[in-house]
Amino acid sequence: MASNNDVYQTPLNSRYSSNEMKYLFSPRNRFSTWRSLWLWLAEAEKELGLPISDEAISQMKAHLIIQDDEFAVAAEEEKRRRHDVMAHVKAFGDVAPAASGMIHVGATSCFVTDNADLIFLRDGLDILIPKLATVIDKLAAFAKEYKDLPCLGFTHGQPAQLVTVGKRAALWLQDLLMDLRNLERARKDLRFRGVKGTTGTQASFLQIFNGDHAKVEKLDELVTQKAGFESAFIISGQTYSRKIDVDVANALGSFGSTCERIGGDIRHLAMLKEVEEPFEKDQIGSSAMAYKRNPMRSERLCSLGRHLQNLPKDALDTYSAQWFERSLDDSAIRRISLPELYLCADACLILLNNVTSGFVVYPEVIRRRVQEELPFMATENIIMACVAKGLSRQDAHEEIRVLSHQASDNVKKQGKSNDLIDRIRRTEFFAPIIPQLDSLLDPATFIGRAPQQVEKFVATEVEEVLRPYREKLVVDVAELHV
Repeated sequence: MASNNDVYQTPLNSRYSSNEMKYLFSPRNRFSTWRSLWLWLAEAEKELGLPISDEAISQMKAHLIIQDDEFAVAAEEEKRRRHDVMAHVKAFGDVAPAASGMIHVGATSCFVTDNADLIFLRDGLDILIPKLATVIDKLAAFAKEYKDLPCLGFTHGQPAQLVTVGKRAALWLQDLLMDLRNLERARKDLRFRGVKGTTGTQASFLQIFNGDHAKVEKLDELVTQKAGFESAFIISGQTYSRKIDVDVANALGSFGSTCERIGGDIRHLAMLKEVEEPFEKDQIGSSAMAYKRNPMRSERLCSLGRHLQNLPKDALDTYSAQWFERSLDDSAIRRISLPELYLCADACLILLNNVTSGFVVYPEVIRRRVQEELPFMATENIIMACVAKGLSRQDAHEEIRVLSHQASDNVKKQGKSNDLIDRIRRTEFFAPIIPQLDSLLDPATFIGRAPQQVEKFVATEVEEVLRPYREKLVVDVAELHV
């Protein structure tokens, strides 16, 4: 008999995502949610006067969670009928016989499939959003801790004016705040499809209730409330608009791009030996080179983030290809892409939590790299100090220019250290400013308002956004399974 090891598993499921997210999109949760939807519909129809017995409701409630043996019944029926919803209607009716004639009354398949998908989209965001808030909180603490530590900034991949380790982390923070805003908006905009019938006109329910429009509207409201939504779409086709999938997918895809961007920065910092992700005691960096500390978490973050940011294309193409009130070419692709969006985002958040919980910073390496470049950056300060002592700016500029080129040749052509400051100290022209040379080279004078920016940013924007999530923030470090 074949084991699970003989069957392909998506790595999102077998390696990377959390149990709670995997359960959300599991067959048991999906079909149990269908059963809940059938129960809510029957309860609401009964409240509005349809002859549904108490025994029928009781039996449905008793069998909401589909059991393993019932999967086999549904699978056999689907093989015979080629219809998954009707197969599960039968499986549910078998264990709730008093309700078998009333399950799914007036509904179309999309009553369960689409409403269940909206529940999964909602509940999935409710899992992801607090996890993202937790990452933001941890990264904010790191930014504050290192807000004063000067480090070399880079523009065009080349050394540029100094920033601080905390200020760079605040750049990541700002992008993650945008992602949180996008996910919150997507969550807020989600509504229920509700009870709309085969083409969205509610004609079947109007017939059931003998033309009573008020009862049909009330039925829609009751089922929407039972499902935990504040409102349902007034307008729909047979399906809810696939534009909803686009909105959610775009928010998650945008977060994926942030993951790759942050992961790339961390990998570059690890290459420079300035900041590293956590590295466990028994972790192996390379099978061949025992000394290596490869940034595997950040590399995985980039990899999964890259996949995540490409998934919205599925939703965009599916929405644009829909015909009139519905077409079924959306079904197979959504079964794949919607769970992958959430599982992938969840995996990225586990990685971000793990990495931001244990950054390793090497201040001495950072200071050494700053000192290698600072002499060139300090030349403008030195020229201004010369002018303040009564020297000619043009003469100071020319002296600095000549010495800078000599020092640059020393670095690039001979592989030696930057000796510009020593050359300045030995040049008679600069004698008037030698006593203040050390203060002109203090890295703290080159970081502008970086510490103050970080403090203000965290105290205002970050804290304001995190306030609603304070009780949901996770202190523990997210564990990686592989």
